[in-house]
Parts: sequence; C-alpha cells; structure tokens
Amino acid sequence: MARISSLGYALLGLLHQKPSSGYDLRKIFSSTSMKTYSDSPGAIYPALRRLEEQQLIRSTIEEGVGLRRRQAFRLTPAGLAELKKWITAPVTREDMISGSENVVLRFAFSEQVVGSRASLELLRCLETALEPHLATLREEYELLKKVAPTSGRLAFEYGLRGVEALLQWTQYAIKTYEKQIKSNGRRAS
Repeated sequence: MARISSLGYALLGLLHQKPSSGYDLRKIFSSTSMKTYSDSPGAIYPALRRLEEQQLIRSTIEEGVGLRRRQAFRLTPAGLAELKKWITAPVTREDMISGSENVVLRFAFSEQVVGSRASLELLRCLETALEPHLATLREEYELLKKVAPTSGRLAFEYGLRGVEALLQWTQYAIKTYEKQIKSNGRRAS
C-alpha cells in the first residue's frame, strides 16, 4: 500500500465522523482549526482519489437539492482498519523530531475511533517519547546558549518551551482520562 499523507489521514478521520463530499471537507479545512491543511481542490480531490484507489474510501453519487447531485465519500472496512492502525501506532523519536502535529491529530480522532482507553494509551506513549526528547533538547540548549547569538538562543527557547508545554498538556490529559475512566468504572459497578 502506498504511503498515506497527513492530509490523507485527516480525511480518513473526518470521513469516520460522517460521510462527506469533497466540498464538505473543503469547508471543514477552511473554517476550523484544521486550516493547516489546504482547502484547495487541487489538494483535497487528488488525496480523495488516492484513498479511493487504495480502497480505503468509496464514493457514491447522492441526489441533492433540485437537480444537483453530489459525490459522497465513506470509509471502507479497510479504511477504518488503516485509521485504527495509524492512531494506535507507537509514538516514535521521528514523530518528536518532525513535530508533534500528527500525534495530536491522531489523538483528536482517537476516542471516537478506538475508545478512551486507547486514547489514554496514546497519551502515555506520547509522554514516554517526549521525556527523553526534552532532555536532549535541554542538553543542546546548554551548549547552544554559550555560542549562539541572542536571536538563535531565543528561537531555540521558543521550540524548547513548546515541547515543555506539550509535555505538561500531555500529563494533564493523562490525568483527565485516568479520572474519567476510573469514574466510569465506578458507575459500571
């Protein structure tokens, strides 16, 4: 199977939530916090076509208002399996180096796709990956601050503080899920 882009996974996650047309998906990308993805037809429609060629989604023509018809896309069982595999994959060092945006995207879809316990597991995996990454960054910072100009040092601090904030948020999110799961367990008893 061909590699799936970040946009492709975002599309799979959105289509898991509800079948949608390319136009519907473009509106989501242009009007929500998912603006980091292009809402251009030149990005969305080729990505949908690739997912359909991989048999991860399928399209049907639906009757619309008046004479209008629309092409709606839905996840296939293979698409759902691929989405679950992506969400539950271990968080790697490469994920930390390339930026945590994809891990956060995986988390955003996790509860609805694989459940709250898997969401918690993803958070724990993120915490485990963040701690050594942060330690490495702090070591680099100690060497850098001795030789870098102020602008270089401050730019590095910006990235360092972002990773520190992500770790703090991850620990907060873990506690939130642990509390929720514990509470739900008491109600089920």
